[in-house]
Amino acid sequence: MAIATTTSPAHHEEHKDLRVWGLLTFLVSESLMFGGFFATYLFFRGSAEVWPPEGTEVELLVPTINTIILVSSSFVIHFGDAAIKKNNVKGMRFWYILTAIMGAIFLAGQVYEYMTLGYGLTTNVFANCFYIMTGFHGLHVFVGLLLILGVLWRSRRPGHYCATKHTGIEMAEIYWHFVDIIWIILFTLLYILTLF
Repeated sequence: MAIATTTSPAHHEEHKDLRVWGLLTFLVSESLMFGGFFATYLFFRGSAEVWPPEGTEVELLVPTINTIILVSSSFVIHFGDAAIKKNNVKGMRFWYILTAIMGAIFLAGQVYEYMTLGYGLTTNVFANCFYIMTGFHGLHVFVGLLLILGVLWRSRRPGHYCATKHTGIEMAEIYWHFVDIIWIILFTLLYILTLF
């Protein structure tokens, strides 16, 4: 005996994708961690007579170029998100590949800076804060690159991303904007404010 089942509109619920909310919750927790770093740095800076201490001069050229590249990459990744919303998968791939290249250049610039600074993690409290904060941020850039590469890998499958199905692309973009915002704060604290 077969039983016919019908679903009324009242029983049909639209399931919302909560992955973006999960990402936002994660980013709030990461913001709190970076906030702790910033507060510690400002405490040490405020209690020191000379900042940065002697022997830890800050070079601005490479970090400024890195900042321009990373901030520009936020606009570039947004073009990729705009492309997929027009069902332009090739366009999305182009902009995401360009963003990944910019992120890799940023990381290479950071490694170059580390190799040429002339002071290490244990030189003094400024150097310690500098390496911990920029290194932790660099780790986040690396994770962002992995997310972007994951999006590119998954976009190979026909129909995986389209104008109505692009949550993974949006999540990678949100994460990348977070990385950029944190860097702007770091650049201001560690580089710009050390000039004054």
